[in-house]
Amino acid sequence: MTETNALEAAEFWEARYRDGGRLWSGRPNELLVRETEGLAPGTALDLGCGEGADAVWLASRGWRVTGVDISRTALERAAGHAADAGVADRTVWERHVLGETFPSGVFDLVNAQFLQSPVPLDQRLVLRRAADAVAPGGTLLLVLHAGWPSWQTEPPFEAEFPTLDSVDEDLALAEAEWTVVTRETVRSPHTSPDGVEGHRDNHVWRFHRR
Repeated sequence: MTETNALEAAEFWEARYRDGGRLWSGRPNELLVRETEGLAPGTALDLGCGEGADAVWLASRGWRVTGVDISRTALERAAGHAADAGVADRTVWERHVLGETFPSGVFDLVNAQFLQSPVPLDQRLVLRRAADAVAPGGTLLLVLHAGWPSWQTEPPFEAEFPTLDSVDEDLALAEAEWTVVTRETVRSPHTSPDGVEGHRDNHVWRFHRR
């Protein structure tokens, strides 16, 4: 990512959070809940944490979580959410322009939910760094939109959505080192802002590092 692209991405996401109210529901992503409920708590890295719902949910279940986002406003809201939930002592918030900088260390769980952007993001590089940040015996969990919602007849911007195969190729995980636990496309109900019922398909991958 060039310096110009990094600045554009930072300005876009900061404006989106700063110029409006809360963007997200405050509830953890369903596929995160499904895929991690059976894991023993340890250290977790939540990439693109937004307002902190996933990180706070993990912390409430005993994880020690580092939440990362490009927007300072989002991180401030996430820290407030953690304090309200009584888990501020199990959460750390770091600002990174992923693709430019990345958190240090390794983690028992690296979670990346919908790490997709209408402004430049080197997704391939970020996902590879995410895999590198998984500790031996740890878990990499990725969830990405597979396409627009069924009711989205006029997409708001051009987007190239990943496939299961394309992300496998981008990650290039060594079979001797990783086990595939989950690799599937999940269709979930998805209602438009004005109440039109529909669905959206999402890809989910869960890998275990041996």
